[in-house]
Amino acid sequence: MARERTVVKGIVLRGVDTKESDKILTVLTSQGKLPVIAKGARGRRSRVTACTQLLAYSELTLSESHGWQYLSEGSTLELFEGVRGDIELLSLASYFAELTEAAALEDTESGELLSLLLNALYALGTLHRPQALVKAAFELKLMALSGFEPLADACAWCGVPEPEEPVFDVNGGVICCRRCGKGERGLSLPLSGGALAAMRRVLYGEVKRLYSFSLAEEDLKRLGDAAEAYVHAMLERGFKTLDFYKGLRHQGEQPCT
Repeated sequence: MARERTVVKGIVLRGVDTKESDKILTVLTSQGKLPVIAKGARGRRSRVTACTQLLAYSELTLSESHGWQYLSEGSTLELFEGVRGDIELLSLASYFAELTEAAALEDTESGELLSLLLNALYALGTLHRPQALVKAAFELKLMALSGFEPLADACAWCGVPEPEEPVFDVNGGVICCRRCGKGERGLSLPLSGGALAAMRRVLYGEVKRLYSFSLAEEDLKRLGDAAEAYVHAMLERGFKTLDFYKGLRHQGEQPCT
């Protein structure tokens, strides 16, 4: 009896080598996160090797057997060469993949998550948008799409639309005035007016313009600190790819001797 075949478009979030030349992939599609077995993908004559690379966006033909999806055929749609050609960009993109895998679910509509990741890779490798800006915007929007959207429209305590000396209550996921809620807030990080405006733009603005704004260096740092802390608080875990990316950035900032 022939296996039923389906065709999906998806991006590889992770690949694990198994047996002699096989790989087990984690693929994000618009229908959710999907484990896929790619038999012989690491063989020299394999026709699906390119499709099984990390961050490869491809059209995949899958066949099901005993509850597993097997990769039968594949055609790459985008390999994001602009990202692959730069070790820093690739390490940041790898963090995006690991973060997306942690947030995505199986058998759950994930079209917005898929678009978010694809647009982030395009912003990095083709549009050459600032890494810190793309990282902060991606983290915040991914949390929002995953059901952890912070409330940033007003102070959570007094309700004023423009909080005085705004701070971000990381554990509560709310914005408030510096003086409001003291003693009852968890970890709170200071935000500037520019950082708060940028956070609101990311959370409530048009998705297609997610990475199209500019921000002063200090404002961007505050936004980035808040976004990264929020990811850790909501998902309650760290990311090795993020540690590696930070290590690369730190090395690049060291003065020459």
